[in-house]
Amino acid sequence: MEIKEMSIDLETYSDRDIQKCGVYKYAESDQFEILLFGVSINSGPVTIYDLACGDTIPEEILKALTDEAVTKWAFNASFERICLSIWLRRHYPEYFKGYGIPEDPAGNYLDPSSWKCSMVWSAYLGLPLSLAGAGAVLGLQEQKLKEGKELIRFFCTPCKATKTNGGRTRNLPQHDSEKWIRFKAYNKRDVEVEMSIQKRLSRFPVPDQIWNEYHLDQEINDRGILLDMEMVKNALAFDEKSKADLLSAMQSITLLDNPNSVQQLKTWLSENGLEAESLGKKDVAKLIQNTDGDIRRALKLRLQIAKSSVKKYQAMENAVCRDGRAHGMFQFYGASRSGRWAGRLIQLQNLPQNHMEDLAEARELVRTGSYDMMDLLYDDIPDTLSQLIRTAFIARPGYKFIVSDYSAIEARVLSHLAGETWRTKVFAKGKDIYCASASQMFHVPVEKHGVNGHLRQKGKIAELALGYGGSVGALKSMGALDMGLTEEELQPLVNAWRTSNPNIVQFWWDVDTAVKNVIRTRTPAEVRGIQFFYKSGLLFIRLPSGRLLSYVKPRIGENRFGGESVTYEGTGTDKKWQRIESYGPKFVENIVQAVSRDLLCFAMQNLSFCFIVGHVHDELIIECRQDASVESICSIMSRTPDWMPDILIRGDGYETPFYKKD
Repeated sequence: MEIKEMSIDLETYSDRDIQKCGVYKYAESDQFEILLFGVSINSGPVTIYDLACGDTIPEEILKALTDEAVTKWAFNASFERICLSIWLRRHYPEYFKGYGIPEDPAGNYLDPSSWKCSMVWSAYLGLPLSLAGAGAVLGLQEQKLKEGKELIRFFCTPCKATKTNGGRTRNLPQHDSEKWIRFKAYNKRDVEVEMSIQKRLSRFPVPDQIWNEYHLDQEINDRGILLDMEMVKNALAFDEKSKADLLSAMQSITLLDNPNSVQQLKTWLSENGLEAESLGKKDVAKLIQNTDGDIRRALKLRLQIAKSSVKKYQAMENAVCRDGRAHGMFQFYGASRSGRWAGRLIQLQNLPQNHMEDLAEARELVRTGSYDMMDLLYDDIPDTLSQLIRTAFIARPGYKFIVSDYSAIEARVLSHLAGETWRTKVFAKGKDIYCASASQMFHVPVEKHGVNGHLRQKGKIAELALGYGGSVGALKSMGALDMGLTEEELQPLVNAWRTSNPNIVQFWWDVDTAVKNVIRTRTPAEVRGIQFFYKSGLLFIRLPSGRLLSYVKPRIGENRFGGESVTYEGTGTDKKWQRIESYGPKFVENIVQAVSRDLLCFAMQNLSFCFIVGHVHDELIIECRQDASVESICSIMSRTPDWMPDILIRGDGYETPFYKKD
């Protein structure tokens, strides 16, 4: 029988915690093995190969794993593909086939181009990113077996040695044959549920363009990014020593047994005439401004201890693979509302920024283990280590990083979609949008470090907080009051920004009206080239790129103010599946972030001949040879796609031996 398609699900064992280290490190452990290989060929019945009990996988299936003409399906397919890559190389090297060019680390894994992921399909349609969740929302007859977690814990992870279990650290099939039978049934059911999901979603196929993006994403994850582990090791040691020094200094001031204890410190502060409701970072920073002497010194030390950045360095240590690189840091379609990536493991998306002028010098002190010198030169070691986190990502010997990003991408996309022409002219002239926004709001010229320069900050905070319907609350959460704005200034600032951007405000409410009309009447609508339509219980928004945003089971409901609002089913902030409330400006935010994501994808594909090792919303990190040109990379980043030829985007970049914010 000719194999055209396979649906695969694996059950595996490793001594490593996949949540902490990711699949690449999990699978490269010497103790890693595949226990069960569940497969359906050409949508036929599921067969389970019990490898733990001596079954072998037939030759035609082994060959199909590297046959680009055979489509391999799995839910979260990167897990199956990476596990099978390492397993094949170990046990059947004659069947393993990598991809790419020899100097590309991505070639150590199976080519992703013939793999498809039903989790990506689920995410594309706004459904949960778990097999059980997707099956439940779709109301499938075949549901994932609920006892799976307990069976996985029993057979797939190490167990604690006890007298009862004879001191063993691992459960094998012979240790509980009934559980093993149930585990095989669980493996079989997972393949059946995956196939049912595919069948149910077949009316809404994922466009080839999205699969191309997914394959490029998998290549970037396979390539990974090199870590300076000498620096990471020293940073962890510095952090420990610094924390001990800070606690000791705090102890000598407060005479407390444990000055890091919130309760003990609150009591000490109270005894010294200062009542503190909370000792969170922001609260301590405010208290410092109104205190002096020992109290001020103790609070400053408390703030430094809280700044400890050790978690990111620990995440690097947890994730680094044998090749010195961190792999699997990007979750394709992790943000289902926009289709943007989500960060995994070290979380490149939320690293602290660096503002030090002598970044390279400080980095070298950590790399060479010169703690005393660092202590002498820098008042705040935790803050210095925090600013150095990015610099632990390095280019491999003989290479450099070119970091290129889009300048003010969301502001440009929002202006373009809404037709706010005064803003578009600002971008066309290469001017500062924050100054221009302040100038438009206050009707005076504003120049950075020049005439009316103090107003730029108001322009900046308004731009960051108010583009998606935000009001006074958004300004506050952006730190408006901390920046010196008064409570009385906030509402006038909102009013001034909205008056200055009438087309953006109109765009919000035109989108709001279109969404509500589509849900009520099931009749398609269009706003400034963005299309809205309803089909089979889903609200779709078609972006200029042709990609769809999807909202499950939309309804018109009542919001907490008694007004009309749209709700739909999705994953909430607490990661639970629930009804989510939305309205025009929020939909506009989804659209703008989604279009920004599509523009970055377009640039990634244009630069796919390069070694892209990382990306964050508007930025690409490329590992390239020393003779590569920043100008040529930025020029390619600045190209516009056929589906939005008039958008004014600009790629800015710089080269560096280690990652940093320029």
